[in-house]
Amino acid sequence: MPRRLGCRGVMLLSNGRDLPLYIDFMAKFVLAGRADCPYYAKAEALADFLKESLDNFRIHKITQHPDDWEHYYGITPDMISGKMKIIASENLKTHIKIQKEQKEFQSLIKPFQVWISSASEPACYNLIPILASGKVFGMSIEISINLLDNDDNMEVLQGLMMEAQDLAFPLLRNVSVHSISDEAFLKADVIIVLDDFFPRMGQTHRECKKQMAKQCKKYGELIERNANREVKVIVAGRTFVNLKTFLILQHVPSIEKYNVVALASELEWKAKAQLARKLGMSAAEVKDVIVWGNISGMSHLDLKIAKVYKYDGAIWGPGNFSHPMLDVIYDRKWLMEDYFSECILWRQHHSGMLAAHTMASVLNYWFQDSPPGELVSLGVISEGQFGIPKEIIFSMPVTFQEGKWKVFSEMDTKDIQENLAKAASELITEKTTGLAFSLET
Repeated sequence: MPRRLGCRGVMLLSNGRDLPLYIDFMAKFVLAGRADCPYYAKAEALADFLKESLDNFRIHKITQHPDDWEHYYGITPDMISGKMKIIASENLKTHIKIQKEQKEFQSLIKPFQVWISSASEPACYNLIPILASGKVFGMSIEISINLLDNDDNMEVLQGLMMEAQDLAFPLLRNVSVHSISDEAFLKADVIIVLDDFFPRMGQTHRECKKQMAKQCKKYGELIERNANREVKVIVAGRTFVNLKTFLILQHVPSIEKYNVVALASELEWKAKAQLARKLGMSAAEVKDVIVWGNISGMSHLDLKIAKVYKYDGAIWGPGNFSHPMLDVIYDRKWLMEDYFSECILWRQHHSGMLAAHTMASVLNYWFQDSPPGELVSLGVISEGQFGIPKEIIFSMPVTFQEGKWKVFSEMDTKDIQENLAKAASELITEKTTGLAFSLET
C-alpha cells in the first residue's frame, strides 16, 4: 500500500525496499543512495517524472560511492531487473567521473594560507573555529591553517590539529603543524604572531628583550624569504607589541610597510566592555574608543569621540542615534582613577577568547571593510600624523576599506599631546634598544 506524504521535506534512502509511489504534495524531495543501486535508479526516474508533472515539486539528489555508502549506512540492496542493473552501472561511472572532475577543479583552487606563530597559545585554540567558519575572509574562500611553534610544543599542536580536523568545516582545506625552520611562513597570505616574551627564571629583563629581538629578526627573514609579497601580518600579545611589529618590519624590505600592524583591539574591546558594564549595557553599543600609543606600555584611552547607542536616557532617536560617551558617564572619579587601571588588567588576566575575537574582527575589517563611520585602534607605522615622531609603531584610529587601512586624521589631539609625547618617547627608547639587540644577533 503506497503511503500518502503531506510533509514539506522528505529524505529517502535507497536500501532495496519498496519506495513510496504516491505523493500528494511536497515542497522538497531529497533522494540519497548508492550510485550503483538499481532502486536508486528507479527512484530517480520517478522523481524526474514528478518534477516535470508537479509545479511545487523540488528534488535534491545525493549519490554516494558504494564504498562510502557501506561505510556510513551498512545497507546492501538486492539487485532486480537487468535493465536497472545497467542503469545503476552507468550511474556509478557517472558518479566516479563527477567526483574526479570535482577533485581536479578543487586542486586548481589555491586555499588561503594562514600561519599562526606560537600556536600553542590559548588564543589560537579559540581563533581556529572563527577562521574556518568563513566569517573572516568570506564564505567562498577556502583556507589552510599552518600552526607554528618550537619543538617543545609539537605535541600540543598535534592535538590542536586533530581537533580542528574533526570540526570538518567546509572551508577548511587543511591544518598542518610546523616547527620553526627554513620552511616557516611558506606562501603565507596572512600571518598572526602570538609570541610573548616574559623573563624566565633567572633571566634578566635585558636578556628577555634580546631574545625577543632575535625571534623577530628570524621571523622577518623567514617572511621576506617565503611569504607572498601581499602578505598581511598582525602582531598580537601582551608584551612589546609595538616593538615586535617594528622589528619584524625592519627585516621585510619587500613587504609593503602598511601590511605589518600591531593589534590594539584587545585593549580597545576591554575598555568598551568596562564602559558598558558601568552603564549596564551591551559592549556592542559602545563605539569609537581610541587607544593611542604603546599598546603594551604607556597608552592613552581617549573617550572624546566615543559614542553609545540605544542608551536609555531622556533623549531617544532612531537606530543610528547615539549619545556622546562623556555625556552619559557621570562618575568622573571612576573615569579618572579606576577606569584605566581596570582596563589594563588584561595584560595580567589574558583572555584567549577576547584575543581571538579581536584578531578575527580586525582581519575581517581588513578583508571585508570596517563598519561605515566606525573607528578601530591599530598600531601602525607613523608618518608624523598628530605630531607623532615618524618611523615608530604607534596606536591610532583607522578605518578599513578595499583591503587597506587609513588613519583617521580628523581627530583633535591638542588636549592629549602631552600623553602622546610620553608614549612616543617610551617607544623611541624601546626602538633604540631593540635595534641594538637586533644587530647583536
